[in-house]
Amino acid sequence: MMNRNILRKAALAIILPSLTFISLELYAQSNSDIPRLANGQPDLQGVWDFRTITPFQRPVSLGDKAVLTAEEAIVFEEEERVRRDRDNFTDTSTTGDYNEFWYDRGQEILGDRRTSLVVSPSNGRIPELTPAATSKRQARREAAALAYGIETRPLAERCIMGFNSGPPMIPSAYNNNVQLVQTENSVVIHNEMVHNVRVVRMNAAEHRETPRKWEGDSIGHWDGDTLIVETKYFLRDTAFGNSSENMQLLEKFWMINTNTLGYEFTIEDDTTWTEPWTVMFPMVRNSEPMYEYACHEGNYAMAGILGGWRRLEQIAEQESGN
Repeated sequence: MMNRNILRKAALAIILPSLTFISLELYAQSNSDIPRLANGQPDLQGVWDFRTITPFQRPVSLGDKAVLTAEEAIVFEEEERVRRDRDNFTDTSTTGDYNEFWYDRGQEILGDRRTSLVVSPSNGRIPELTPAATSKRQARREAAALAYGIETRPLAERCIMGFNSGPPMIPSAYNNNVQLVQTENSVVIHNEMVHNVRVVRMNAAEHRETPRKWEGDSIGHWDGDTLIVETKYFLRDTAFGNSSENMQLLEKFWMINTNTLGYEFTIEDDTTWTEPWTVMFPMVRNSEPMYEYACHEGNYAMAGILGGWRRLEQIAEQESGN
């Protein structure tokens, strides 16, 4: 990862001492309190921060509990900070991890105290995988574990697509920032993580099925003051867990107020999940610029990783007498 957080942590202590998201009931926009471009469209441009420690899925232990009380939220946040703090980890059986200084997942849950970012289904959890998707996931894990070749390694490991950039976007360990740029005929979605860029065509009525791209083909339109982005025809699975080339992604962006952006996405892929599902969370305007994400481009260690596997395979063949 790159050194953005060295700069961010010092700046946030001054600029954003308390990043608290607004409550769900306030997610509706106030038309009189949002910036607009000369053409009257909402001005979504800027860098937006979407870090939070609200669980992506509702913990099974919480059952049907959709919202924490204020007291429960305080306890949950304190326990999560301790649980996630890498400086508290004592497992020395692996090659190691970043220490806590490098993480920027935030310290707070959403202001509405939701127990999950998933808002549909009502249980706050991702639907079950289809049998075909379960088999595909197992085959992918086996291929990656055996290190057949570069093409079997995860996309994030190869620095092609990664982590929270999706698509769709989800809060993660660090680099939870996205920059939006609007032009006459397009909207650019630039994720800080792995500097992934999607260009949304605003002047197109139909998707381009070919050539297929890692990030799919995105077209957009305005529904009142809400930007609707539809993406499909992915080259293959994205860095988003269990996604497939058949995934259809519907994203919504809207200004809640000058410094808060609403974001919602719905995923539909009947070859992967048993039903569509939706996630929603707000983003807060970040006064800092985007920084380059240096994802050890091309992963120069890959040759050593694969070379080591080939050597182990040779040894195994020799020992077996083949």
